[in-house]
Amino acid sequence: MTLKKNYIAGEWVDGEDAIANINPSDTNDVIGEYAQAGTAQLEEAVLAARRAFPAWSTGSIQARSEILDRIGQAILDRRVELGRLLAREEGKTLPEATGEVARAGQIFKYFAGEVLQLRGELQPSVRPGLDVSVTREPLGVIGLITPWNFPIAIPAWKIAPALAYGNCVVFKPAELVPGSAHALAEIIVAAGVPAGVFNLAMGPGRVIGDALVNHPHVDAVSFTGSQNTGRNIAAAAIGRMAKVQLEMGGKNPLVVLDDADLDTAVECAVNGAFFSTGQRCTASSRLVVTAGIHDRFIEAVVERLNGLVVDDALKDGTHIGPVVDERQLQQDQDYINIGSDEGAQLLCGGERVERATPGFYLTPALFTETTADMRINREEIFGPVASVIRADDYEQALAVANDTEFGLSAGIVTQSLKHASHFKRFSQAGMVMVNVPTAGVDYHVPFGGRKGSSYGAREQGSYAREFYTTVKTAYTSA
Repeated sequence: MTLKKNYIAGEWVDGEDAIANINPSDTNDVIGEYAQAGTAQLEEAVLAARRAFPAWSTGSIQARSEILDRIGQAILDRRVELGRLLAREEGKTLPEATGEVARAGQIFKYFAGEVLQLRGELQPSVRPGLDVSVTREPLGVIGLITPWNFPIAIPAWKIAPALAYGNCVVFKPAELVPGSAHALAEIIVAAGVPAGVFNLAMGPGRVIGDALVNHPHVDAVSFTGSQNTGRNIAAAAIGRMAKVQLEMGGKNPLVVLDDADLDTAVECAVNGAFFSTGQRCTASSRLVVTAGIHDRFIEAVVERLNGLVVDDALKDGTHIGPVVDERQLQQDQDYINIGSDEGAQLLCGGERVERATPGFYLTPALFTETTADMRINREEIFGPVASVIRADDYEQALAVANDTEFGLSAGIVTQSLKHASHFKRFSQAGMVMVNVPTAGVDYHVPFGGRKGSSYGAREQGSYAREFYTTVKTAYTSA
């Protein structure tokens, strides 16, 4: 089996060790062996990025745009192949995986255009005879740390703007999904990115991640992952005055009011809570349902869940693939036990099941008779587990929806313009959905949350420039 190597300073290099990439739908299937970098190689990557920065940041924006466009087109051209790889290593169904790959390609193409649209301002001074210009410049070397649940889309929405705005990158992907990261790196290299501008350093977070966050020549760090890790990264980065951007999950509510269209409510709940095996930071894991529709809604959701197929991510007809690995499966099962011990009623699912191939298969779990103070309604589970919380009316439902330390995404299903408008204004979330699932956002608009979900500037779209650039004010005597 060919060893997949790190890409540092324009060269594919071995690591200090290697790990096997295992298919969660079939643990007998080894996708490949991937090199694991050490701190010495991380040092080389950062210094290579630092050396490459002056030429890349001041070079032709046309050339930069064309490189990004080539990357995007190559991803789109290979979406079938890459989608299969993604489904095989992460466990989301093949249609979902292929869609994620397409989104990554669209992100690079979007930022190919953004390269040419970074605007400044020219203003008069309050002092006669002076002109004032306000421009944006790249930061320098950016450390990017990405999670396993979107192994090509999230790297794309960090790498593309970083390169577009003239920065150089050291990219550390999640250990569980090196395949998609390595394939993306191959595409970036083939598109003609100069040596040192982009570096791939695969390895454990406690080694590569820590070294990247604490490196004095890394000017900014963008991280997506757990809340605890995010807080540690923030403390380290801010401690040495580096810029930091964090996305740290959610405990997202979907409010279903009495006047909701039942089919729409069920689709929003099932799609948002359980698709992608519930392994989305935008998943609607709290279903806040008012009394008049509560029983009908639960009955319809259970019927829909019983019809979902849990199986190999690559099989036709699979609705829900496996959990990503044994550790995540155990965490899901632990929370299912916690919910039952707290007095919630496990109405369906929550069972580990066997299929034709050995994998981490868990049936979608739905809890009812829960209260907002239960741990299963406070803590992010990150699996195919959702809870129903009964509310008397809209006002109580809104209060329950906002009663969380997270604030990423929130949704409401209603036919009332009054309640929809009020919810959009008073929901304490960075993204609000009306009659659509809480999971799923476009690539050209800002992504991010409030409270404990996010820290720093928004990701995606033109708002990405807020993180990947710095503002310069310059005065000129007329």
